[in-house]
Amino acid sequence: MTIHQPRRAAFAGFAFLALAAGPALAEGDPGAGKTAFRKCTACHTLQAGRHRVGPSLAGLFGRVPGSAEGFRYSPAMTAFGATGAIWDEATVDAYLADPKGFIAGNRMVFPGLKDAGERADLIAFLKLAGGQ
Repeated sequence: MTIHQPRRAAFAGFAFLALAAGPALAEGDPGAGKTAFRKCTACHTLQAGRHRVGPSLAGLFGRVPGSAEGFRYSPAMTAFGATGAIWDEATVDAYLADPKGFIAGNRMVFPGLKDAGERADLIAFLKLAGGQ
């Protein structure tokens, strides 16, 4: 079976739009994300400049990894930031899924959140609560 010229063009256009959009993260529930954030509060705050064992997560999205003022990062996190990486939904999601696997040598001892829905919820909460 062959695809006729008009169908082929329409299919190619649709395929281009689907690929150009990139991977989309599911919209999370900020309320459920607030509950998930409890796992983070031993080490992180959402107050700008107030660090604990981990850096403040205020202003996280759009920030260069390893660049929060006043926090001493591992060489691995600083090196990751030096690659031109930026914390966005995709990088935060990948990091939360497997912190040690995503940035080998970083100091975060948290094993990660394996559930994609829980990560999406946490990301939605962080964005709403000042992580932007």
